[in-house]
Amino acid sequence: MKARLIEKSRTVINDKTYFEVVLWHLPNPVPGSTHPFKYRLALVVNGECVLRYDNERGKGDHRHLGNREEAIEFTSLEALYDAFQADMERMLR
Repeated sequence: MKARLIEKSRTVINDKTYFEVVLWHLPNPVPGSTHPFKYRLALVVNGECVLRYDNERGKGDHRHLGNREEAIEFTSLEALYDAFQADMERMLR
C-alpha cells in the first residue's frame, strides 16, 4: 500500500486568518507515532502560524502553541480535529 492523501484543504475565516488540514494514511506509522496517519492542522493569522498540530518524524504527536511545543495523545482523527477546533476557537475569541 502506498501513502494516500485523505484531505488537503484550506478554510478562510477572514481576510487575515485561515486554517489548513493535511492528512495522509500511511502504510506504516511515522516514527514516534502508533497510528497510520501523518497530519498537519495549522491556524495562520496575519501570515504567522499560531497553532499547529502535527506528528513530525521522531517527535510523535504534538502541538505548537506559539513558541511552545507539547506532546498530545492521539486517540482518533475525530478527537484530534475536535481538540484542534477547540484550541482554535479559544485563540480566536
